[in-house]
Amino acid sequence: VQLQASGGGLVQAGASLRLSCVASGRTTSGTTIGWFRQAPGKEREFVAAIRWNPVYADSVKGRFTISRDNAKNTSYLQMSNLKFEDTAVYYCAAGTGIITSSMRAWAAYPYWGQGTLVTVSS
Repeated sequence: VQLQASGGGLVQAGASLRLSCVASGRTTSGTTIGWFRQAPGKEREFVAAIRWNPVYADSVKGRFTISRDNAKNTSYLQMSNLKFEDTAVYYCAAGTGIITSSMRAWAAYPYWGQGTLVTVSS
């Protein structure tokens, strides 16, 4: 499975962005797609994931929406009301057989995209 993330950019606080993650290869509707981010000097952290139902980090709940279009093998991360602290490289990841309790763990995902940079100016 290969993943290609895109849609990052430089925006002002309060703005919106939509990230996309296109998957090629063996994916099914049962594949879990996760979004993670890593800010400079910080560890990679969970943002959101979806298999059939979405799961969100508390820090983005109510502002970010994860979705997927299985026909297009694409996942989206709609980010609204962006904050300075959302600045990071965003990665999409994929895996099958990931149990619900592991969806927030980056180590559960064997496939990763290259990342797309989101910069939010205050």
